[in-house]
Amino acid sequence: MSTDAAAERVTLADLADEAGVSLSTISKVLNGRADVAAATRARVEHVLAERGYRRRGGGRSESRAELIELVFHELDPIWSMEVIDGVESVAKEHGLSVVLTVSGTRHSPDPDWVEGVMRRRPVGVVLVFSDLAPEYREQLHARAIPFVIVDPAGDPSPDAPSVGSANWSGGLAATRHLIELGHRRIAAITGPADMMCSLARIDGYRSAMNSAGLPIDESWIRFGDFHVSGGRDRARELLDVPSSERPTAIFAGSDMQALGVLEAARERGIRVPEELSVVGYDDIPLAAWLTPKLTTVHQPLRRMGEEAARLAIRLADSPLEPAAPTPRMDLATSLVVRESTARPAA
Repeated sequence: MSTDAAAERVTLADLADEAGVSLSTISKVLNGRADVAAATRARVEHVLAERGYRRRGGGRSESRAELIELVFHELDPIWSMEVIDGVESVAKEHGLSVVLTVSGTRHSPDPDWVEGVMRRRPVGVVLVFSDLAPEYREQLHARAIPFVIVDPAGDPSPDAPSVGSANWSGGLAATRHLIELGHRRIAAITGPADMMCSLARIDGYRSAMNSAGLPIDESWIRFGDFHVSGGRDRARELLDVPSSERPTAIFAGSDMQALGVLEAARERGIRVPEELSVVGYDDIPLAAWLTPKLTTVHQPLRRMGEEAARLAIRLADSPLEPAAPTPRMDLATSLVVRESTARPAA
């Protein structure tokens, strides 16, 4: 039975018979109860997935907690607050609270989180991850818990509802700005090599350089970790060469990495922007308060949180039909020119 109509005809008694367990055990698994043996739980989850079971209902009901669950793999006190503020503003509009969870790696949350969210039964879940493992998606679908991925850092599966931003366009705009100022020796420090947004921003950089007919020195493309320390360490490598050979501009794939670039430049007595132009990415509030104020690519983090929360609530109230396209939204980025970029010294 693969269609929704067939799945709706599956009863808990049918599932219990097929899995060889009691009705109470099926209920415990569906509600995320911990008092079920791991092997039994796996058997029941397999049957749920095989039969395409979906819990009836959804939306606001007495069986749901009046909250949205927001999940990060780590909390950055500056970057994360933008997303949190966006989710909270929409939650308040709908009379919901927000529960914040930190779990897993940048690719997916921990299995313990999945068990917990099934017990909490939120109206919807917003995940700041690259993707959600297929087995976790199935478990949430079976419980009628909608989820949306906020995707500044990955490339979710085609069947995962998501809100992202135009990473390629951001990398292109940052690099074109530096080229238009007259820079030719332009380096780039992006995020981890296994994250799609890191690669997309570098692809934008490459496209701008190629369009301008400028050579790309592969040694000037460095992969970091989106943190200050990663930007600082990679910038030290780029700047520890004779002045005639070092880049005159660096495009950093995040504002936090740009902070590291500024630190590395200060350590070496390199003036920004007189001797080195720096462009960041994200436009966190701190970018406008630095000295010099940071030129950066504005990524609409708050709006990404807002749109993800709206989509999760909409999916809770009106679940997708089987043939309906998976909702995906890519928000535009824009260049914000401040004080950290200038024409290269003659």
